[in-house]
Amino acid sequence: MVRIILHGCSGRMGHIITEICEKDTETQIVAGVDAFGDAYAGYPVYRTLQECPAADVIVDFSTASAVDALLDYSVEKKLPVVVCTTGLSPEQTEKLSEASHKTAVLKSANMSVGINLLEVLIAQAAPKLAAAGFDIEIVEKHHNQKLDAPSGTAIALAEAANGALHNEYDFVYDRSQRREKRPVKEIGISAVRGGTIVGDHDVIFAGQDEVITLSHRAYSRAVFGKGAVEAAKFLAGKEAGFYTMHDVLG
Repeated sequence: MVRIILHGCSGRMGHIITEICEKDTETQIVAGVDAFGDAYAGYPVYRTLQECPAADVIVDFSTASAVDALLDYSVEKKLPVVVCTTGLSPEQTEKLSEASHKTAVLKSANMSVGINLLEVLIAQAAPKLAAAGFDIEIVEKHHNQKLDAPSGTAIALAEAANGALHNEYDFVYDRSQRREKRPVKEIGISAVRGGTIVGDHDVIFAGQDEVITLSHRAYSRAVFGKGAVEAAKFLAGKEAGFYTMHDVLG
């Protein structure tokens, strides 16, 4: 049984992970952490990590402002941590890397199993299709409450393609100020915001007289929660190091 501390338990994703763990015989949430100490589930909820009982791993779906203290605690206790919070600053990303030298840290741009497999497929396809003259474009769609654009997932998909192409391509987010033909070595990334779209990502390989599109649709935020719980199972007991969902998937 993997004992989990759920950091940010009262948020939308916290509720989803709570429901997933209630049905999962391999995990148990032993404590939640919420800034207001709101209790709503079958486990104690504390205002700070320092009040929490012993556990095997922390799953974090909180806010960027809470991540520094989270990493300090994880390092102090040598407690593995799955960081799912987005919008981290470059300094916090560097702190993640530093923490991984002392404890196990797992961070991915997207916790969905499907998205991480999509990255693998893109990396396999990009060199062959680029050599055949295909252009690469990415279109992502999210709900109208999302603050950042493009999504971190869209950038991760672009990086999967670019990494397989020796990082020779530039990312382009806006062509409105340009009047020129499309350069060969660029990856266009477009963002759509509207309604309640959970997350759509299309990676378009456009060639001469044919188009190949690799797509992922998230119909519920539960896909991110399921991935996070699988990551927690994987990370519990692991040695210090930096891990991603690709490690979880093998």
